[in-house]
Amino acid sequence: MRTHIFQHVPFEGPGNIYPWLVDHHSSIETTHVYQNTPLPSLESFDVLIVMGGPMSVKDEAQYPWLRAEKAFIREAISAGKSILGICLGAQLIAASLGTEVKANPIKEIGWFPIHGNEYHAGFLFPEELTVFHWHGESFELPPDAMLLASSPDCKHQAFQLSGKKVIGIQFHLETNAESLKAIIEHCRHELEPGAKIMPESEMLKKAPQYFEKIHHQMNRLLLYLTSDI
Repeated sequence: MRTHIFQHVPFEGPGNIYPWLVDHHSSIETTHVYQNTPLPSLESFDVLIVMGGPMSVKDEAQYPWLRAEKAFIREAISAGKSILGICLGAQLIAASLGTEVKANPIKEIGWFPIHGNEYHAGFLFPEELTVFHWHGESFELPPDAMLLASSPDCKHQAFQLSGKKVIGIQFHLETNAESLKAIIEHCRHELEPGAKIMPESEMLKKAPQYFEKIHHQMNRLLLYLTSDI
């Protein structure tokens, strides 16, 4: 198995995805797209993981590499690659298919539950799972996408393209102690009072009780995406 990771900022890496890939004998290559590194060839990987980042998919004037990345993701989807988009990564999948990404009614930052929607085919999330959020935007559902999970304040939390192993999630199942501290350190300015913005101290205090469950869910998701490779 060959996995390629698109990373948008130094502090939002693969987190707990990395040890799973190592345990499953995958080669791992990373493109730091913010360094304007050339994108890989489609033939060089089986799985594409598109990480998060603080920018918007609309910020092409400030981050011109976003345009090329969207085009590449669209090509990877057409080529039948297994793809996982996380937060900004999910929004990039949606945007690459011409789907609108816009401000969510409220920002979600902290540990809050999502609710899985049952389908007869595709990946299933549990009825309820508390996950780590850090987003102010959300996506409309791409054409022919199944809604996999929702929350009271963000209807479109996760989707899968029908008939494809392409999944976008708005939340962070990869978060571990190190990555949690890193995103807080670099994005602390976003922790303004809000209905779904958890104080830093509370985020850190609650984290240990949720790590095992979100990592289990991430492992299930990765196994699903790679089962035919």
